[in-house]
Amino acid sequence: MPFDQAESLVPQARPAVPQPAVYKPSADSAQLAYYYNALQRDLLTRGLLRTDGGGPDTPYDAEDLARSFEQLAFYDEYGGAGISGGLGRWSGPVRIAAEFGPSVQAGQRAQDRETLADYAARLARITGHSISTVSGRANFHVIFASLDDSAFVAERVRELLPAISARDLSLLAAPPRSYYCLVVAGGPQTDPLSYTRGVALIRAEHPDLVRKSCVHEEVAQGLGLRNDSPRARPSIFNDDDEFALLTSFDEKLLQMLYDPRLKAGMSLEEARPIIRILAREAMGQEL
Repeated sequence: MPFDQAESLVPQARPAVPQPAVYKPSADSAQLAYYYNALQRDLLTRGLLRTDGGGPDTPYDAEDLARSFEQLAFYDEYGGAGISGGLGRWSGPVRIAAEFGPSVQAGQRAQDRETLADYAARLARITGHSISTVSGRANFHVIFASLDDSAFVAERVRELLPAISARDLSLLAAPPRSYYCLVVAGGPQTDPLSYTRGVALIRAEHPDLVRKSCVHEEVAQGLGLRNDSPRARPSIFNDDDEFALLTSFDEKLLQMLYDPRLKAGMSLEEARPIIRILAREAMGQEL
């Protein structure tokens, strides 16, 4: 085709570049974000949501460790009160992936992925178990989503956990305001305490520190410390919100959980003598 110089000098309008849709939260989601921001400010004002990992004001010994381990690893946070089950934990590698509801913006997604990757690396060092973040073929999915993403969460959880009960599905898709975050983890029906999959929900309405706190608690609970205890201190496995992030006490509990002397499915009676030994070792005490 001949080159037409005169025509080439005529300015050509550039095609319009489609702009990404700007997410505007619903009134309910905006109200929830306001509530959680106010909650975080209140907790910080009262000296809670500590990030120091514990200090001279939170002493503990081997007996404290052993007692808390029994409560956290053998009892279920949402199960029957006072009924102990077996020890649950992962046998194979834990491959964690961050997933996001449509409402979560790109900058926040990058920050959440970084938080999750750093935490997974820390958990791997603590436990000696294979734990890492991946972009595909995950078996532990951490979903960051807002109230406006309920339909997305419900559909995704059904894909990941086809056998999930209607009650648990509803709880994950649209949890009550009192539930900051949630996790479900387990194994096949034939061996439910040998974990092979997990799904956690982190509310996108949370401000930064509560959001990070939820990542720390739910991922650690998904590894097998599935309960909370008012006597666990200094610990994130305690509903008093004193500590926001994993503490030195919690690190020792996770180290004990993945010690090869314990096995998935062990009863508390079987494990108790071993727990006492592990707790003393963790504290550097004579056996």
